[in-house]
Amino acid sequence: MNKLICLIAVMLTFSNVQAQEKLFADVPEGAQAVSFFGKALSMPAPSQKVLDALAVAKANYDADPIDADNIIWYGRGIAYTGDFRRAIEVFSEGIKKHPKDARMYRHRGHRYITIREIDRAIDDYVIAAELIKGTEDRIEPDGAPNPAGIPVTSTHGNIYYHLGLAYYLKHDFENSLRVYRMGQALDLNDDNIASTGHWIYMNLRRLGRDEEAKQSLNNITKDMDIIEVHNYHKLDLFYKGEVPASEVLNADPNIPAGASITYGVANWYFYNGEVDKAYALMEKFLKTKSWGSFGFIAAEVDLKNRK
Repeated sequence: MNKLICLIAVMLTFSNVQAQEKLFADVPEGAQAVSFFGKALSMPAPSQKVLDALAVAKANYDADPIDADNIIWYGRGIAYTGDFRRAIEVFSEGIKKHPKDARMYRHRGHRYITIREIDRAIDDYVIAAELIKGTEDRIEPDGAPNPAGIPVTSTHGNIYYHLGLAYYLKHDFENSLRVYRMGQALDLNDDNIASTGHWIYMNLRRLGRDEEAKQSLNNITKDMDIIEVHNYHKLDLFYKGEVPASEVLNADPNIPAGASITYGVANWYFYNGEVDKAYALMEKFLKTKSWGSFGFIAAEVDLKNRK
């Protein structure tokens, strides 16, 4: 009997270890994620351009699989094909090889957000935020360069931005606000000010701190030198009453820029007491295929938590 008890204890311990080692929850075959409503989510076949870029990244990785940059670009290339789960495996391998490289956690956390593993994303970004303390910030190369070919984000900025987003998706608006303010304090460029300004405003409105929200946009102006985040800049100006509603109400939620605008407008309805309009706009997301966009994920969370 004692032997049987010991055997059961060993088996349970082994099972717990296996569970801890699992990188993500199980999903139906062929799916990348499951929505907060239980729908299996899959991606379309990638373009040849994306596959060609992945082939280059894989060749570099195969030539030197220890190099941190090779691991990161290989993982990013895989994610661009829509295979987010495999990308998470590659970044996890990178963490084992470079446990003090915050970039590994930064990129893995991003893909945890995509596949709706928000708690895991927060864990990764909290570690990343700790690792970057006292380190030099660096501009982060773009996987999909903007038309100007000028990267506008940094490693520190992306860690704060995505951690703020993950907290927002948990409706932990206080922590989200705190982290987005840390990101804005980096003062990288006008794109950084505009993108973080949007989330700072939304968190403050969700917290009912309307006057503070209004004041938070004092650093947003029409003549800002925006290279990439024209969507967030336009929303910020809309919140200030300097852009007419006609310029933001007809955005296409099927594309990333349109998704962020659509979600921002839905929130604007929500704050201003037009809750039915807000939810109706959020429901538009569920009819699109842009389930990897932050606007879609945020709308999904809000609809799931609708009272």
